Amino acid sequence: MINEGLLHATLPKDTSDASMVRWMRLVLAVACLFTLVVEPAGRADVLSLGVFLAYLLQSVTLLLLANRSILVRSKLVHWLDVGWFTLMVYVTGGDSSFYFLLFFFAILTSAFSHGFEEGARITMAASLAFALTSLYTHSQAEMAVVMLRATFLLALGYMIAHWGGMAMIQRQRMALLHAVSQMSNPRFGVDRTIGSVLEQTRLFYHAHSCILLMHDNSAASWTLRAASSANAGRPIHASNLAPDAAAPLLVGGEDAILLMRQPRGAWLRRVLQLKSYDSEHQRWVEQDAEGGATLAELLDALSLIAVPLPLRRGSGRLIVVSQRHHFHKSDALFLLQIAAQAFPVIENIELLDRMASEAVLRERERIARDLHDTTIQPYIGLRHGVSGIRLKADPGNPLVPDLDNLLDVTSQVVRDLRNYAKSLRGGLEMKEPELLIALRRQAAQLRQFYDVHINVDTKGELHMSDRLAAEVFQIVNEGMSNICKHTTARNGYIELACTAGQLSVRIENECSGQPVLDFTPSSIAERAAALGGEARVLRGRQNNTAVQIVIPV
Repeated sequence: MINEGLLHATLPKDTSDASMVRWMRLVLAVACLFTLVVEPAGRADVLSLGVFLAYLLQSVTLLLLANRSILVRSKLVHWLDVGWFTLMVYVTGGDSSFYFLLFFFAILTSAFSHGFEEGARITMAASLAFALTSLYTHSQAEMAVVMLRATFLLALGYMIAHWGGMAMIQRQRMALLHAVSQMSNPRFGVDRTIGSVLEQTRLFYHAHSCILLMHDNSAASWTLRAASSANAGRPIHASNLAPDAAAPLLVGGEDAILLMRQPRGAWLRRVLQLKSYDSEHQRWVEQDAEGGATLAELLDALSLIAVPLPLRRGSGRLIVVSQRHHFHKSDALFLLQIAAQAFPVIENIELLDRMASEAVLRERERIARDLHDTTIQPYIGLRHGVSGIRLKADPGNPLVPDLDNLLDVTSQVVRDLRNYAKSLRGGLEMKEPELLIALRRQAAQLRQFYDVHINVDTKGELHMSDRLAAEVFQIVNEGMSNICKHTTARNGYIELACTAGQLSVRIENECSGQPVLDFTPSSIAERAAALGGEARVLRGRQNNTAVQIVIPV
């Protein structure tokens, strides 16, 4: 079962097919009217002409309102076609009317526009409408002719609906593969990228959960990540599993492509089908159902599909679990394509992230050494010099308060630099996110130098990569600097929150008059746009001026 409405906005929608259908509907309406007029059987009475002219008028109306009404693109249009075609068959003789072929137009357009289920409904309705109309029109109608035409309409219509549904599913699959490739962004980090892939895959299959099991060759344990309907929209965190705990999830081996289905009836719950795909012979093979029963009970699954991951430095398995509907063989094979598309790129991102982290660690150690040698020592010398001058100054010297203040500031800077050097070496245990610590340190300095009190707060936990945190720090730092330099405010407020896959940053300052809303801080807006977000100015609390920045994470 595929989610038909999930990814329609992922790729630009081609409207040329819909335009062609509207023109072909008009061509059919004109052709049918012309055929009715020139038909030698003389069926062009007032009622027949009225029905055919009304359908022509509807076709013209749909063509003219193509870009003005959403009803033109709705499923209702196909049902209207079925209704008009039924009337055409009725007024032209029922079972002897060759206008029943028009039903195929409604079946084809509905199936290729809305999928198999809608095409199948139109097929059933068209077959039933033709049979009832034929029998109602002529009580002595030849049952053989009616049954043959109705069966022909049903069989061929079903095939058209199936092909149309498959074409639509292929478009949706291409859209999902495109979305998966777009999610593989190094800025989001590995955890965020994997979480997005799992959630999109779960939604695509209408699944209850999507489980990722990975094992690095250099690690002793497995890592487990799971996206489920219960935690939709929340960050997905990895947990470690011992090999014994991961074994039930590896039924059939790490490289097996599995399809498991149970009967829907509770009284047949123990009867289970477990199949694996033989890549060499390209066929599905029945497997011992005992391991599948254990896995089904563990995951509370009515049906599941599982595929291996193409990892260079390890192994893994991707499992999609459904509790309401059955998966098909094509679903399992497409899941293999998703894994082949997304996870090699994710593995590269993880490698780059690890290399960047190691490079950052080495750079921090170097900066910490340089900081001690080139910055802290001169400040210590400056503090000693100021202290010496202070000792020489007479108690009544008017510069004594300024010297005391300068000595305090110098001592504070030395302490901050030493703490900063220790944090660069990893010597301090961070009880809060490093971004929050850095912002509060910056707010404390602004309070000391500008006498502007800025409170930094968070809502919930902050989940973001180090690269994104560095960009956010620059944005908030720019906002705090703007409060101090471009306003007369003595108080400000910073709030950060991660909700629904977005990082929200709110920068407020008090306003003595009406808040200024007709401007946009260009530097902050440019930085936010570079991260895929946006910045806008709003009315804050207590008539404050607020800058709201929203960035996808």
